[in-house]
Parts: sequence; C-alpha cells; structure tokens
Amino acid sequence: MFKFILASILVVFLVLGGGVAWLLNEDGAIELPGGMVVDVLMVRHALAGGEIESMEKAEIQDRIQLPPGFSLQLWAVGVPNARMLLVTQAGDLLVTSPRADSIRLIERDRDEDGSPDGVSLLLAGLDRPHGLDWHDGWLYIGEGDAISRVRFDPESRAISGEPERIITGLPNGGNHWTKTVRVGPDEKLYVSIGSSCNVCEEEDERRASMMRFDLDGSNGEIIATGLRNSVGFDWHPVTGKLFATDNGRDLLGDDFPPCEINQVEEGGFYGWPYANAPKIADPDLGALAPEKVAMTIPPVHNLPAHTAPLGMAFYDEGAFPQEYQNAAFVALHGSWNRRKKQGYEVLAIHFDDEGGSRAEKFVTGFQVGDDVRGRPVDVAVGPEGELFISDDYTGSIYRVVYGESAPRSKTPSSRVKTASSHPLARVPQEDREYAFKEGQALWQKFECASCHVEGKGPEPIHALASLSSRYDLSTLERFLLVPQPPMPAFPMSDEDRRKLSIYLFTRFN
Repeated sequence: MFKFILASILVVFLVLGGGVAWLLNEDGAIELPGGMVVDVLMVRHALAGGEIESMEKAEIQDRIQLPPGFSLQLWAVGVPNARMLLVTQAGDLLVTSPRADSIRLIERDRDEDGSPDGVSLLLAGLDRPHGLDWHDGWLYIGEGDAISRVRFDPESRAISGEPERIITGLPNGGNHWTKTVRVGPDEKLYVSIGSSCNVCEEEDERRASMMRFDLDGSNGEIIATGLRNSVGFDWHPVTGKLFATDNGRDLLGDDFPPCEINQVEEGGFYGWPYANAPKIADPDLGALAPEKVAMTIPPVHNLPAHTAPLGMAFYDEGAFPQEYQNAAFVALHGSWNRRKKQGYEVLAIHFDDEGGSRAEKFVTGFQVGDDVRGRPVDVAVGPEGELFISDDYTGSIYRVVYGESAPRSKTPSSRVKTASSHPLARVPQEDREYAFKEGQALWQKFECASCHVEGKGPEPIHALASLSSRYDLSTLERFLLVPQPPMPAFPMSDEDRRKLSIYLFTRFN
C-alpha cells in the first residue's frame, strides 16, 4: 500500500511539474519505481484538454487500414469532445459532447450525396451528458450525477418539454465520472458507474458497478460489482447476454493488467480493486480481501493493457460480410500509462459457440509510431449497416462501409465550430483586470507553467495556443471542474475557475 501511495504522489507531482526532466526515458515517458510508466505526450494533451485538427482525405487514405473491401470516410468534423453515439429510429446520429454540456444531431444522408444532410444542436445546458438511449418516445441521457429523460420524436427531430431528472444523487466526480445508460431487452434501464480512483476501496457501493432501474428511474439495484470503468456495454443479438468493456488499473507496468471484455451476470463480481484479470490478487489491495479474489469472474476476452476500451456494439446487420455477424466492435481509446503507445484503433471481437473469442484489428492507423491522429471512443451501427466511430481527439465522426471502392463523400460540410466573438467580449474591462490578477495567482499556485510553458518543466510541453477557438468561458470553466484524466482536478471554487479561465483567455487568447 505504501508503494502505491508513494507512486500516486509522484505521478501527481510529475504531472504538475517539479523539475524532473531527468526521469524521461528515450521514448518520452516517465519511469517510476516498480515498472510504472507515464506517457508524457498523452498526459500533456490531456492537461491542455484541446483537440487537434481532423485528418484530411488524403491523410486518411494514406494512414487508415481496414480489412479488404472496407473503406472509411470522414463523416462529420468539429463536434466538440465527440463521445457516445446513438442511431435514431429515423437513421440520424446523435453525439454527446460532455465538455460542451450538449448533444448534437447529425442528419442522415437522404439526398445520397455521400455526406450528412446537416448538423444541429439538439440539447444544451446539460451536465456532462455522456451515454444515450431512446425508448418509447423518451431520450434517456446519462449526466454527471443523474439520469435524465426528455420527449424526442426521431422523425421530426423535435424535443418536447424540458429534460427531467428521473434518477438523482449518483456518484459524481473522480477519475471515472461518465455515466452510460441503455435500455435492456427486459425494458429496464441499465447504468454503468465507474470508480472514483485508480485503485481504492470505495465508500459508495455504487461505484465500479452496473445498476438497473425501472424506466421511470425507480427501484434501483446493483446487479454487478468490481467493474472499474465499464464505459460501453451491449446485448448479444442471438443469446441476449450482456457484455461490457472494462479498463484495467494503471501503474503496474507496461503490460499488466489486461483490459477486459466481461459477460455481465446478475450478482457477479469482476475483481476490482482486489483482483486483476484473470483473477490475480492486486499487489496493493488483494491481501485485504482474498475471498473477493477467489470469487472474481474472469473476463471472456482479455485486451492489451492500457488500451482503454470504451464503446462497444454488436453487429447484426447484413451489409458487412457474414464473418462479422454477431461480432462485437470495440473502440480502443489508447494508452497513456506505458512506454510504447498502443490502442487507438477499433477491434472486431469474434465469439464462437464454445465460449472462445478472438480479436481482429478492424480499423488501424490512427496511431503510427508515436504520432496519434485519432482516439476512438464509441461505435454504432447505422441504418444502412455501416459503422460509425466517434473520435474525441479531433472532434470527428467516421463512417465505415463495405463494398465501395472509395468513399463517395465530398469534403465534410458538417463542421460545427463557427467563428464567434472573443469569449471575454461580455466581461467588463474592470472585471477582467481583477480576474486576471487573481487567475495569475492560481496559475502560479498550481505551477501550471511547468506543463504549458517551454523551459519550465519536463519536455515536451503542450502550449495553450488559440484557446478561444476551442472554448468559450463556460466550457473552459467546465473543463477545469472535470479535467481529462490523468490531469488532477485542482481544488477551486466556481469563482476561482472563472478567474483562472479569464487569465488563460487573456494570456493565450
């Protein structure tokens, strides 16, 4: 336990900066005692919280690899922090943007010109919306500490009334704050809730669990535990069994423990924080509960360590070859906690009748060496049997089809980001001057320069350039409240976050 606490303190110290460039190895990673590794490049990007430019068509064709007969096109760009996907009954695509507190609708290509017919803002002012599902006229939304629903007509694309919170008081914050919500075949709401930490004993039993509720939010119950961060889950189209991704813990070296695909059973315990896959006692907490280690249900499929499997979807359409029927497509968001990057791809997991499985690399090329140009988050099967992929690293949506020699689409016209006035345009000058000074003090207190100013900390740094092209005042404040892991959430009041945001916009524009 002492080793874990010490290592955690070191990681936070290094991420915040502390003049320890000598710890960087030749791969640009920080090596800590016990084989613990932190990928500085990915940490720097997480600290900055921004997006990079989406790939051009020529770059996609040069980098992206798929099985024979498949092709990938850039379907939509400029969708901020594009995360979870939902294909509507009318064939449109909904995308959540947790850090923009909004949901967008990407219209189906009805005019068959190879591009979506438009993009619109469906809902705004939510609390970090993440998971989505639709059932019987209701759009269900997983927010920070609640599950909401609102009337939504897919055909008219119309929202009726205001979202109502049917489940409140869910565990919030921490390392894994997202909520994924799905309506199961039994017409119950299923909600996954991640852990608050890398490895710890939780005070709230709902952490690291799967819960089930009635459709009105009543009668909540925990149905499975020990699921550290199961972001994506889906039901097998033939057997009806529930499968879920899970992210293994960090800071135990490059290749341990594996990430997981689990078959979720009612009453099942899946190991965290006492056991790592398949059922190996955790070096920090395993000795505290050997009975829990013994009762751990091993994964049905192990994935490489630190690849961060997030969204998953079973394929049950006829557009892809027969070998992909009933396969599970899984989005790997990619590693930060290992010497050599891995992940950043989409897999097809094939299950056989004997309970075996094999993984096929389906979409690769987002990562080439140390160069990362995309981080898949979620996958969804479209109305024509295509596969949609979200990417929060570039704010893009991709579309994979079979049988077309090349994508038909023109350059995406569905860019969401538009030019606007400066984020501080409505802040009075005297308020700006006061907030700038206070924000500067916070910048110095948290040693932010060590991560964002060249020569002030371990290289490479991530410069905070052109912030106003990626955030407005409210979204930057929201990012500081719930930063992208592994960046820690600094102890600040709402007023402090506003002051720091004004300082950042003034200094870095």
